Amino acid sequence: MSKTKKSLILEVARGMNLRRATLSDLDGIARRLIVQLGPEEGPTSLDYLASVLEDAGIPVVESQATDTEGRYEEEFRDLLHFSTLYDAEVSLVRLDELWRKFQKVADRRALNRVRAVAQKGQRRAMMIARNAKVASNKRAEKEEIALWFGRWLELPDAFFDWLELRKQSPEFQERFGPAGPAV
Repeated sequence: MSKTKKSLILEVARGMNLRRATLSDLDGIARRLIVQLGPEEGPTSLDYLASVLEDAGIPVVESQATDTEGRYEEEFRDLLHFSTLYDAEVSLVRLDELWRKFQKVADRRALNRVRAVAQKGQRRAMMIARNAKVASNKRAEKEEIALWFGRWLELPDAFFDWLELRKQSPEFQERFGPAGPAV
């Protein structure tokens, strides 16, 4: 039985003894996959590598020095869950709470990390939305979720007002049915 790309990524990461991965670590994994799988199947996006590692519990940081020194590690753990629209809304509420907390204490690194997590959520949702192997109703949900993350990134202060209006819109109602319970 041949190994999946995901299992190879995790095997390489284990071989590197990664407890956290930097962008240069991701680049190293990507190069090793090309060597192992060849130029046809080896190329892998850094976003996909990051999502596989984070799903396995290996956080991805800009660099070892910019990980907000682990002060808020617990608060950033398991922030991105969006298997449903409701889950996505809960994730955005949690991100927004962190955003406001770090604004109060003027912690730029933590604020940047909140934005990076939201950007990752948007990228992941779009990656799923574009995957033809995923059922069309799930792709539509992920496209909607990517829109939500994008709107939050653009206008965090107005986002939840926008979201309530969005869920009441005829387009949303037609695509997803009545808006679920508010968070």
